[in-house]
Amino acid sequence: MSTRSRIAAAMAAGMAFAFAGEALALDEVVFGTNWVPEAEHGGFYQAVADGTYEKYGLKVTLIPKADRAMLLGGKITYYMEGNLLGTFDAVQNEIPITTVAAIFQKDPQVFMTHPEAGVKTFADLAKVPVIFIGDDLYATGWQWMKAAYPEFKDEQRKPYPYNLAGFLADKMSANQGYATSEPYAVEKEGGFTPDVFLMADAGYTTYSTMIAGMTDYVTANPDITKRFVEASLIGWYNYLYGDNTVANDLIKSQNPDMTDGQIEFTIAKMKEYGLLESDAALEKGIGCMTDERVAEFYKKMVEAGVVKDGLDLSNAYTTEYVCKGVGMDLKKG
Repeated sequence: MSTRSRIAAAMAAGMAFAFAGEALALDEVVFGTNWVPEAEHGGFYQAVADGTYEKYGLKVTLIPKADRAMLLGGKITYYMEGNLLGTFDAVQNEIPITTVAAIFQKDPQVFMTHPEAGVKTFADLAKVPVIFIGDDLYATGWQWMKAAYPEFKDEQRKPYPYNLAGFLADKMSANQGYATSEPYAVEKEGGFTPDVFLMADAGYTTYSTMIAGMTDYVTANPDITKRFVEASLIGWYNYLYGDNTVANDLIKSQNPDMTDGQIEFTIAKMKEYGLLESDAALEKGIGCMTDERVAEFYKKMVEAGVVKDGLDLSNAYTTEYVCKGVGMDLKKG
């Protein structure tokens, strides 16, 4: 081989190595969830465990029990916002955060009653003398309940200590909870199946389990944002309808208190209540958000006195990355 041929071969080999290295380079993303590892976050763990994020050119680290301060401080790339009230609060306090996807179409917040209480509808809860409600829900969802259903009175409210002892002891009481969690605990601790009333089905129309990032980052990195959102959506379809063993193993390894029974219950309730798949998501895919839904819930919260009127929500969220049916072909039932 001539000297010129050797140089050309070396250059070709170097270029091939460079392209291979470039192909192997993954964009790093840190996603902060808002609670401990659990099936309610299963799609994200699925996308990590089965390599979906990596296929999308991402190295994703999940940080449990993160908060907004970590996002503001640059310790995480995206944050799991609980519901639209967090989005509105960010605007009200001039915090530049943009929501890019809404994994849950429905907030999983519920009220539970004993069968003996005779509650048949959400409105019937107004007849229950004691309702255990935590401070956060009292300041938000309870104010909406009083505005939408004037029969509810503050005298009914008793502070919820985040254990079920009071509720289990009082058969005429009601207790807040998540559809995917507290009813299971009642079955295990109380030995009965509670009657469950989903706030979303009564008109509390916020999205939940949303993906949000700093506005500057989302604007400057649309490709990374697109890949992270789409890979997450695929993770969720695989978690709900495919083999989710690897995700559940990862969840349990990071949360030793998690049981197979709780995971099975959570997945069943997410499907039963249409938490991820209802409204626009039925036709346009998990994660979908619409301007109409955001505006509708904002109006309700203004009328309930929870948020200020006149907020500019134009930069608070974007539908650019959702409602495109990504992952729907993976659904098997």
